Amino acid sequence: MYSSILVPIDIAEEDLTNMVIPYVQTHAVLNTTKVHFLAVVPFHSFYTSLGLAYSAEMPSINEIRQSALSKLNEIVKQFRLPVEKIETHIADGSPKDQILKFAHKIGADLIIIASHRPNITTYLLGSNAADVVRHAKCPVLVVR
Repeated sequence: MYSSILVPIDIAEEDLTNMVIPYVQTHAVLNTTKVHFLAVVPFHSFYTSLGLAYSAEMPSINEIRQSALSKLNEIVKQFRLPVEKIETHIADGSPKDQILKFAHKIGADLIIIASHRPNITTYLLGSNAADVVRHAKCPVLVVR
């Protein structure tokens, strides 16, 4: 049924990753599929908000992407999927925009995304999950 599944991973949120593992495993086993794991690195301007205002303190985007890819590859091992079914990817920018863009690029048949518990500002879903659900061109499984 699904030949291409996109699983966005927030490499800083281990709890969210743990929530999606059984759903990804089930869909990957039931379908002849390729599972694309995507981590999105925020823009450089994000780092200035952390106090890393000087370029000498801020790692290069290539260093950030390489570090994120290493972390993503470690996280993906927890899914215990056959290596031939897995592809890992890194993008930088706005998570919701990059998730939607990448889903279109790979022709995703399904997106499996974790969502934080809602609060008053996000009401029903986390803001990234809500935007992905609202704008995705394929089914989206939101895990909470």
